[in-house]
Amino acid sequence: MIEPIIELTDIVKSFGPVSVLKGVGLKAYPGMVTALVGDNGAGKSTLIKGLAGVQPYDSGSVKFDGHEVVLNSPRAAAALGIEVVYQDLALCDNLDIVQNMFLGREETKFGTFDEGLMEKEASDTLRSLSVRTVKSVRQKVSSLSGGQRQTVAIARAVLKNARVVILDEPTAALGVAQTEQVLNLVKRLAEQGVAVIIISHNLVDVFAVADFVSVLYLGQMVATVEPKNVTSDDVVGYITGTKTFEGTNA
Repeated sequence: MIEPIIELTDIVKSFGPVSVLKGVGLKAYPGMVTALVGDNGAGKSTLIKGLAGVQPYDSGSVKFDGHEVVLNSPRAAAALGIEVVYQDLALCDNLDIVQNMFLGREETKFGTFDEGLMEKEASDTLRSLSVRTVKSVRQKVSSLSGGQRQTVAIARAVLKNARVVILDEPTAALGVAQTEQVLNLVKRLAEQGVAVIIISHNLVDVFAVADFVSVLYLGQMVATVEPKNVTSDDVVGYITGTKTFEGTNA
C-alpha cells in the first residue's frame, strides 16, 4: 500500500462549549480519490477548513508526506500544495478565465503583468486536464455554464502544481452532462498523481469516482470503506448512525 500524503490523527476542534471534531482521523493518498461524507453538522466543513489552514485544529497530529506539519494559515497549506475549491467557487464574473486563474498570483515581467505567459500556462493547464468545452481562455466567466465554471475553479487549484485538491460539493446544482464532465475531471486529477478529497452528499457521484469513502457522524470518523466492498445503503447507514462499521478503517 502506498503511503498517505495526508494523515490526520486524533483531530479535535471546538467552538466554545461545542465540540465539533472529536478525535478524527483521515488519510488521503496520491493518485486516489477520498470521499468525505456525512450528514449536515457532522463536521465535514470544519475538518476541511482545518486542512486549508482557515480554522486551525485545537489538537491532534497532521502529517504531510510523513512529516508533522502545522497548518496555521491558508498560506501554510498552499505552500505544501493543498488547494481547496469551495462550493461557491470564488470566481469573478467580470474577469476572463486567465484573469481568474491567476487572480492574486499574477505573473509579472518588468513590473507589468506577463499576459502572454499567463495565457500559455492557463491553456496548458486546461489542456493537461483534457478540458475541451472552453472555446477560449479569454472568455468572461459570466458566459460560462456551471460545469465550465467548476472546471475553471479546479484548473486554478492545480495551476501551481497542487499535490492535494479538496473539492466541496463539486457537482451541486449541475445537470447530468455537466456532472459527468466534472467527475471525469476528478478522475483525471487522480490519474496525474494528485490526492483528491471530495465532499459530496451525492452517493452516486461518490461511488463513481472514489477509491475510499470516509464517513463522519457527529464529529467522529465512524467508517472508512472501499466502495467495491459496500453498498450505498451501507454508507447511508453509517451516515445516519443506524449501522455500525465492523471492519478496519483504511
